Amino acid sequence: MILAGLFAGILFVGLVVGDWLYFIRLTPDAIRYGCRVASNPDQWPGTALATLGGRFTPEGVLMLPHGVAWFYPQLSQIAIRPQYRLFSRRFRTAWPVKGLIQLSQQDGSLNTLCVKRMPWSSAIITLLWFALVLIGSLTFVVQYALDGGFASLGGTLTGVAVMALAALVLAFGLVTGALAYRLEDSRLMKVYAELRDAVALPISSSS
Repeated sequence: MILAGLFAGILFVGLVVGDWLYFIRLTPDAIRYGCRVASNPDQWPGTALATLGGRFTPEGVLMLPHGVAWFYPQLSQIAIRPQYRLFSRRFRTAWPVKGLIQLSQQDGSLNTLCVKRMPWSSAIITLLWFALVLIGSLTFVVQYALDGGFASLGGTLTGVAVMALAALVLAFGLVTGALAYRLEDSRLMKVYAELRDAVALPISSSS
């Protein structure tokens, strides 16, 4: 039983690490990988899809101050993500976000749609945690009521205290998740803004 639990733990950690490593890749087979969490429509005036490749290296890469962009002209898409350094001192959360920008030409500007994604493991573990706390709390309340826990004043106070604690745990999880997502989203949008500014520069100035 112990060996089975140890193997399950190692397998779980391996799946999470593999999910993150594949998520941060910007290769054509990995740019659409991840759980979609949001999208951001925008427009880049004065930019043409036909000349966009001049902003990037021959391999389609553009290094930005806080991230990297990868252009796929055959797909009319640009993948972006913040830089993930192995031993970075910058605080990182368990909900990293990357973006896939879909491009479409309209007159003298580009219509863009930045689709934001996070690792599947982050999304699934977060949902499972909330489900576990919520279902566990409801199960306790129902079982406690069936066992007559609310028949006395002391039992009622105990039940209310446990429910308040569960609500506090849920609220803490929601606040933590919301703040972490806002932090990671702000990092991604900083990279997006840097890419937008780089694309707006004359090619002679950006080369």
